[in-house]
Formats: sequence, C-alpha cells, structure tokens
Amino acid sequence: MMTLKSIFALVVAGVLCSTVALAAGGPGSGKGGAGAGSGNNAQSSAAGLDTNEIEHLVYMREEEKLARDVYITLGTKFPSLKIFGKIDDAEQRHTCAVCDMLEKYGVADPNTNDNVGMYTGENYGPHFTRKYEELVERGSVSELDALYVGAYMEELDMIDIKYCPEEIIEWVDGIDEDTDCGQIYTENPKIERLYGSLLEGSENHLRAFVRNIERRQGQGSYEAQVLPQQLADNILER
Repeated sequence: MMTLKSIFALVVAGVLCSTVALAAGGPGSGKGGAGAGSGNNAQSSAAGLDTNEIEHLVYMREEEKLARDVYITLGTKFPSLKIFGKIDDAEQRHTCAVCDMLEKYGVADPNTNDNVGMYTGENYGPHFTRKYEELVERGSVSELDALYVGAYMEELDMIDIKYCPEEIIEWVDGIDEDTDCGQIYTENPKIERLYGSLLEGSENHLRAFVRNIERRQGQGSYEAQVLPQQLADNILER
C-alpha cells in the first residue's frame, strides 16, 4: 500500500459525498452472479459493471467486514474503550452498504459466514483472515495499541477505497495499476456515491481514534501510518 503514497498525496483531502443510503432505482436485469476474481478482465461481467468494478466491490465488502470484526474483538478485550462499540456499528452499516450494491448488480456476496473473524471469499478470504489475526494481535497489547490499530485500519481503508489494492492487482489478469479499480476508476454514479460515503466515514473515524490516542500521548503527537502525512494532517484539520 505504501507505493500509493505519491499518488494519494495529490488527492484533495475533503471528499464530497452523500449518505450511505443509496439512490432508489437499479440497473436493468442482471446476468446472475458474476464470477469475481476469475482472472479474466471481461468488459462487462454484470449489468452496468465491468470486472474491475466488481473485483473492487467484492474486495471492499470483506475489508469493511474486517474493520467491523477487529473493532468488535478489540472492544470486547478493552471494554473501557467505548469508541470501538460506536464505530463497529458504523462498519456494520458500511459492509451492508457494499453488500447491497453487489446484490443490486447481481454479484454474489463473497462472504457467506458473518461470524467475527470469518472470511469466506474465494479470492481474498485468506488475505483478510491473516489481516484479522495480525491486527487483533497488534491491538491486544494495550489500549493505546488498540487505538493505533483502529487508526491504521481507517487510513488503510481510505487508500483501498480510492485506489486498486495490491491484492487485486496481484490476483486479476488485466488489472495492473492502482488506478485500474476503486473510486478513481469507476464512472458509475451509484458506486461513486457509495465510495464517497465510505471515505467520509473513514475520515470521521480516523479523527475519533486520533483524539483518543492524543489524550494519552499528547496533542499533535500522532503520525500517519499509511497515508501521506500531509493528507492525514489535512483530514485531522491541522
């Protein structure tokens, strides 16, 4: 993800977006469950979407669930950190919003088990399983480490919403650049609105985690973990 820094630094920090609620009215009749991650970069795998858009939605479905699951787990371990209980509810809405978008276009939900820490997507499930275990281990050390994991998750989410994650680039033939999927790629207005809303949520969550971090270690002490520092500072209104 760090290879995206030079590009992402150019993005205007303030992202205009709508609410998570999607506009009424869908596309024409779908073609059934499109096979995401097949490695074939078809021009259109579901009504109105191409393979690149489908792959990214499938990936983000599980990444939003990852955030929810990590926050539920760390919130249970550190019950005094009320922030996790508040934000995991938002992440539930986010993962549902992505799932609803997949359903709208006739794309099968990659995750068939909603239990915490379970990721069943054929293509990216193993990646998210490892990521869940890694983040929970990191965050379980202390309350401060847990808050840093929350901030890391939100920074990572912003980059993966905006650009094509490395895991997709490595998996899918014909997707070769970080501009080949994500918000920067799609021209579908419904997906643009969805991603705009997810970005706005991640910015709000990052600010909340950083406020809690800096109450413990001093105002202005937080350093970006994934985002370019200047962009993080803009989001944090510094």
